[in-house]
Amino acid sequence: MARGNLITIEGIDGAGKSTLADALAAELRRAGARVELLREPGGVELSERIRALVKDPSLTVGARAEALLYAAARAQLVQERVEPLLQDGATVLLDRFVDSSLAYQGAGRELGVERVRAINELATGGLAATRTLLLRIDPTAGRARQQGRDDAPDRLEREDERFFAAVARAYDELARAEPERFRTIDATQPPGAVLADALAALADLGLAAAPAH
Repeated sequence: MARGNLITIEGIDGAGKSTLADALAAELRRAGARVELLREPGGVELSERIRALVKDPSLTVGARAEALLYAAARAQLVQERVEPLLQDGATVLLDRFVDSSLAYQGAGRELGVERVRAINELATGGLAATRTLLLRIDPTAGRARQQGRDDAPDRLEREDERFFAAVARAYDELARAEPERFRTIDATQPPGAVLADALAALADLGLAAAPAH
């Protein structure tokens, strides 16, 4: 059996990752693909417990502890769910993966992208995405979207403009460094157009035919 594909969705808060993840999973399933949608941090019990810790606005979490907690959650998710699914030929669609830590902790928290990359290499066993969809939106627009939500902001969402500007720059740099893996999508478009662009970005993987705009 052929190994499955790992598709990751990245972008700053407010870019619409979860909306795209749900729509993309549904569309690929309609096209006949076997798709498992998971989120980060989370996806398995241990990782969901870590998610509650790192997002709790009442807790003080140092930058290094934060990076290590995300890596720990990722390690468990990869071991328990992602790797077995890939070995079984499934397409795994992940709402965030290693690039989030590189951007948020490496750049936003100023720990250094390569230092954070090293701990995640250990956490994932070197697992890399087949394709990464980067939803690009100006940080100010992303913040405006967040403020329109009913949910109270979590610990990371409470960071300032400087933080999110650094995260956005890091994402752009990551995409430029690996153009064969990344596909950048304008996240300011209507959801249907974002989905169409995402499907087009995956067309060469044979997962589904890309629809016409």
